[in-house]
Formats: sequence, C-alpha cells, structure tokens
Amino acid sequence: MELGKKNPLADFKNLFIVCGVIAVVVLGALAAGAFGKDSAGITSALGLLVALFSLITLVVIFMSSLKMLDLIDDTNAKTDKVADELEKLRQVVNQVNISTHVSEMAKTIAFRDSDTQTLRDAVFDRLQQKDFESAYEIIDDIAHNTGYKKLADQLKVQADKYRDATDVERMSQMITHIEKHLEDHQWANASVQIERLIKEYPTNEKALAMRQRLVEKKEERKKMLLNAWDDAVKRQATDRSIEILRELDQYLTPNEGLALQEGARDVFRTKLHNLGVQFSLAISGKQWAKAVATGEEIMRDFPNSRMAEEIREKLEALKTNAGQQA
Repeated sequence: MELGKKNPLADFKNLFIVCGVIAVVVLGALAAGAFGKDSAGITSALGLLVALFSLITLVVIFMSSLKMLDLIDDTNAKTDKVADELEKLRQVVNQVNISTHVSEMAKTIAFRDSDTQTLRDAVFDRLQQKDFESAYEIIDDIAHNTGYKKLADQLKVQADKYRDATDVERMSQMITHIEKHLEDHQWANASVQIERLIKEYPTNEKALAMRQRLVEKKEERKKMLLNAWDDAVKRQATDRSIEILRELDQYLTPNEGLALQEGARDVFRTKLHNLGVQFSLAISGKQWAKAVATGEEIMRDFPNSRMAEEIREKLEALKTNAGQQA
C-alpha cells in the first residue's frame, strides 16, 4: 500500500479489538458474580459454567477473527503491490512499443515526408525528456539508411546543441520546434508541445504566450482559407473549392458552417454534374477503365446520390468490359 494512505481495515480491526476486550471483561464480571453469589447452588454452578463456556467461545472467535483480519489486510497489501507492479509494467511495455515503432520506422529505407517529421518529433521528444541515450539511438538508426545521412547529421547537431544548452537556450529550441508545427498547421502536435513547454517553464511569459500564439495562427489560417474559398467559388474552380472546404471545415463554428452551406451545395452540385458528364463521355467512347475510375469517384464522394446508385448497378459490367479491353 502507498505510504500515508489511510487503511479503513486497520480502523475496523482496532474497533473490533476494543469491543472484544469489553465483551471479555463483561462476561468475566458475570462469571465472577455468579460464582460469588452462591458457589454451592446448582443454579449458580450452571450459570458459572455457561458464563465460562461463553467466555472461552468468545475468546476463540475473537482470536480467529483477528487472524482473519490480519490475513485480509496482508492480502490487500499484496494486491496493491501487484497492481502497482502491473502499472509499472504497463508503462514499460508502452514505452517499449513506442521505441520499437520508432526504431523500425528509422530502419525503413524509403521515408515519406510524414515519417521524416515523425522521426524529428520522436528525437525531440526524447531530448525534452532528457533521455539522450534513446535520442542518439534513433539518430544512429536513421544514419544507417542510404540517402538519409544528411537528416541524421542535422538531428545529431540538434541533439548535441540541446544536450549542452542552458535552460534558456533549451526553451528557445522548444519554441522553434513549436513554430515549425504551427507553420505546417499541425495544431494537435503544437498544442502538445506547448503544454509540455509550459509544464517545464510554468512561470515564463514566453512559454505562456505560446497558447495565444496557437490561437492566432489557427485564426490566421482560417481567414486565409475563407478568402481562398471565395476566390475559388468566383472562378468556378470546383475542385479547388472542395479541397479548401474540406480543410476549412475543422475551423468553422456551427453558424459559420450554416452561412457557407448554400455555397457548398452549389459547388458539390457542380462537381457531381462534371463527374456525370465525364462518366457519360467515357461510356459513349467505350473507355471502360476511365468509366470505372470516374464511377468509383462518384460513389466515394457522393454515395447517397441517385447517380451513385445507378453506377453501383452497372459497376460489375463496366469492370468486366474494362478487363476484356485491357
């Protein structure tokens, strides 16, 4: 059990002991009284025997109960200890899983941009936790991949700089890392890093100001998307309008969403109409592969439309024609 934690079983056991002692004293007094009144009388003798028997029985029950309470207390303590060990084991396993995932990613020959950023974040997370050994292990794994020596060198310089930096310099590096997330519009990652920064420097004004910085950058991105949306709608750039709208959706309040609803409907109607024309032209030109691709796009983006329902009925035949044509 944790030190300082109140144990209700101990309180109960103490109360039980007090009550047991009182009961023994009372029965002892009754037995003595019965013996003192008339030691030669049959009634007094029977009363004395009953009192003594009751006293002995109570003592046996009392001692057995104390042993049982001790056993329960010991079992609870062992259970708590096992639970603590399991929790520690769970944390270790979780950390091993994360480290293994990062290590395997580092050993992959072909990195995508998202994987590269994930590796940068993984290294920086280890640095923030002052787990320099793990940070350098990840960097070494990256260095073993042909074509990624430059990335490993950059991370090595960053790790050396962070390890040898003062607290002020480390905070500056953390803010730079957060700013990179903000520029890439990775709001969730930025928020996590900001809270970690504030936890490390809870009274620092620059650290605290990063929360407002996140809000401002999100608002800035929202305004940019709204302007781009208006421009794309005016130019009837349907595909661009939909691309913007999908990103913009995460920034809009319910009222703002309603305000854009009618314009969005027009854009999607136009998109569906254009896809329908492309699908019809592909069918009439017997371009079966293109017809299948366009039909699948319609079913994916407009699954509840009547056009999508009609395409579903014809899709298998179109795929057969495309296979034969190929």
